[in-house]
Amino acid sequence: MNVVIAASSSATFPVLPSLLIVPATGALVVAFLPRVRKDLTKLVALIFSTTTCALSLWLLSDFEYEKHSDMFQFVSRQSWISDFGISWSFGADGISLFLIVLTGLLFPIAFLAVDPEHNDRSYFAWMLLLEAGVMGVFCSLDLIVFFLCFEVVLVPMYFLISRWGHGNRSYAATKFFLFTMAGSALMLVGIITVAFLHADSVGGSITFDLVEIAESQSITQGTARWLFLTFALAFAVKIPIFPLHTWLPDAHTEAPTAGSVILAGVLLKLGAYGLIRFGLYLFPEASHFFAPVFLTLGVVGIIYGAVVAAMQKDLKRLVAYSSIAHLGFIVLGTFALNTEAIVGSVLQMVNHGISTGALFLLVGMIYERRHTRQIDELGGLQHSAPLMAGFFTVVMLSSIGLPGLNGFVGEFLILLGTFTAHRWWAVVATVGVVLAALYLLWAYQRVFHGPAEKENAEMTDLKTRETLVLLPLLALIVFLGIYPKPVINRMENSVKALVVHIEKHVSGFEEPVNRHSLGEIKIDIQQAEEGH
Repeated sequence: MNVVIAASSSATFPVLPSLLIVPATGALVVAFLPRVRKDLTKLVALIFSTTTCALSLWLLSDFEYEKHSDMFQFVSRQSWISDFGISWSFGADGISLFLIVLTGLLFPIAFLAVDPEHNDRSYFAWMLLLEAGVMGVFCSLDLIVFFLCFEVVLVPMYFLISRWGHGNRSYAATKFFLFTMAGSALMLVGIITVAFLHADSVGGSITFDLVEIAESQSITQGTARWLFLTFALAFAVKIPIFPLHTWLPDAHTEAPTAGSVILAGVLLKLGAYGLIRFGLYLFPEASHFFAPVFLTLGVVGIIYGAVVAAMQKDLKRLVAYSSIAHLGFIVLGTFALNTEAIVGSVLQMVNHGISTGALFLLVGMIYERRHTRQIDELGGLQHSAPLMAGFFTVVMLSSIGLPGLNGFVGEFLILLGTFTAHRWWAVVATVGVVLAALYLLWAYQRVFHGPAEKENAEMTDLKTRETLVLLPLLALIVFLGIYPKPVINRMENSVKALVVHIEKHVSGFEEPVNRHSLGEIKIDIQQAEEGH
């Protein structure tokens, strides 16, 4: 089977460029609104963000997961700097589709759920610019455009943390910016080198087109391995992978609630998505060569994140360290290099965005009422806020990976695929599942159970607006846990094409397949019947 990850025909309406243009335009409009109309500022920002969400849902509804399902769809190309082969090139496949939808969904929710304490106009403008940058990362098929969008997100996030954050926010924002900028600088060198080496090898003009460079595989093996590391470092910092994770707990702890939701929900996925799209696809041989390193770092991140989370006294910081553990699973599945595990990784990106985004919203709502996140100062909240306790229970169980909720499906596929390819890494990773249950259940017990004293006894329950904001996330948690098939179907063929691409360009590599999978059992039954 020779599958080429090529681009299908262009869409009649440029929906992918619109996903960038609409929020970017919204940022400009909001920035010039009169300061005296705070209600108008939020309304205008919400209109632009909701429009972006509607466009992402339209993308989902028109996505053809059976015909051309292994190709990029809704392709849009517009020359930008033609002398250097740079173009506004966008496309979506099963790997990027639901990350685009997740981004479109989380931003309006963050707008509705949280109001900034001051300077509304700047806050909403930065948020909309952040949304445009994230959409650009998930849609870009040009290396330079991808890099620009990858870097653009740093600026709004820096200002959101430093101006609307808590406590030592300036330190957290600066640390976040320096860590991620340092990693990305080397990637720019790698991008330029890839383009020039490709042009020299094929004897053509310079291009930064992802599909053309990836499909040609014109760069020598040794050079490709070094170039892979320049990309992988930037993505490892952004995920973040242990030991490059130290910026994340500080950024999460000091960020405003909406900033934490977006940081956990989509920004951490930029690195994980980059590893799949620009790591595995551009450098299949190098990805295979360095797979043991990333598998090990993924497992270490799972265990480390879980152990350190259990030691936290700050509820928000506990959730932040849990993200390190969950993202360790995503890295593990990515470098297992088989269809089950990679599908599980992509699905877990979406699941983590939903569940952890909801957790940060709930923690923010508790902080808004009690003005503390210290677990020891909370307790008995289920008596005064039973609805909040119920929401927190479902979201927490999702994060643990309880069967029937969304977190289980992704982790199960990752562990199943990894066990097929690398048994002992999968066995060790399962310890992280147990540890997640321990620290999250323990935190829940201390925050919501026991007697409610003083301010805890008087804490108000969820308001109508807060309930309505959380309900879509809760619905997705249950739906994806019970019936994940529609999502998996739209991911699977694109992932299969990627694995075939790796097999094609890596000598001696064959996808590790579980012989006892459903497909293999069916084949065995058919063969047995034919034998009789």
